[in-house]
Amino acid sequence: MTKMKDVANKAGVSNATVSRILNGDITLSVSEETRKKVLETAESLNYKPTRKKANKEETEQKSYNIGLILTVSQEEEIIDPYFLSIRLGVESICRELPLNIARVLIVGKSKFLVEELNALDGVIVIGRVDVVDLQTIFQANHNVVLCDFDSKSGSFDVVISDFEQATEKIIDRLMALEHRNIAYLGGKAIIKTISNSGMQEIKDVRLEAFTRKMQDHDLYNEGNIYIDEWGPNGGYSSIKKMLEQTSKQTPFPTAIITASDPIAIGAMRALHEANIKVPEDVSIFSFDDIEAAAYLYPRLSTVKVHTEEMGKTAAKLLLDRLNGRVVPIKSVLQTDLIERESISRKRN
Repeated sequence: MTKMKDVANKAGVSNATVSRILNGDITLSVSEETRKKVLETAESLNYKPTRKKANKEETEQKSYNIGLILTVSQEEEIIDPYFLSIRLGVESICRELPLNIARVLIVGKSKFLVEELNALDGVIVIGRVDVVDLQTIFQANHNVVLCDFDSKSGSFDVVISDFEQATEKIIDRLMALEHRNIAYLGGKAIIKTISNSGMQEIKDVRLEAFTRKMQDHDLYNEGNIYIDEWGPNGGYSSIKKMLEQTSKQTPFPTAIITASDPIAIGAMRALHEANIKVPEDVSIFSFDDIEAAAYLYPRLSTVKVHTEEMGKTAAKLLLDRLNGRVVPIKSVLQTDLIERESISRKRN
């Protein structure tokens, strides 16, 4: 039986590109030639997306038209694949469920037509949006799932990962390795407004947990907090600033926690240029466990976030809502600490 990777190999593209083209993703920036080639290749190989076997009751189940509201662009997905992985999780499970992704909209780029949006049976939002603003635009029903953002509104279903517990575990592990001077590198947490492209900055849950945990141990140092871009540029820039501020009175941290693997990649590059060795001189622990994390030198210690499962869970919750559930549910997925060679015991 033909698999998606067979189509991808013959067409000379990635599995993700095949998935998005076959799913009709209008936000995918590829040439018409590439799009046509993938469609023709899938047809020539007689590729059929995998679907679960349905019994009589399932085949008679109503199919729902849903929308995906994204808060990052395709360019941002490439820089940091975190949200892309969540989205692919949604797309893959929708092919097995009676959910048809009829609209894909990007906050700040797509035109949100109230009539079109309210014609949908429900929506999944990936990222942070102003839920009050969302409710003024999507008034048809409460069939909304917020993925990777807990708005605390209590009206919608929520799917998040337990970043708070993961951050505390990282600090516990670093402290067990005798680290006390620990820095945090992160990005800005932004809530986006759909109607007017407005933005509101909030404190990221990882930073909140880091601050609270370090204060509990009387180790918090505001000077060890660096907030920049979410990608490698942000990590690189933050280390450069850290080096500028280092002195006898302000020693360089012995351990660094980064809020994403792309940030860690940029940070490790800047450390290499400064001849600061990882983990001999400084330990690094990150978040996400993207594929590249296991191929860096040294291999990156990171928190495994089950992003694809987050997307699948969001779709399942939405279907449950569409089938009649009215009580909002918050699903908190656990994470796993993956310890590799980028951390070690503090050295004198």
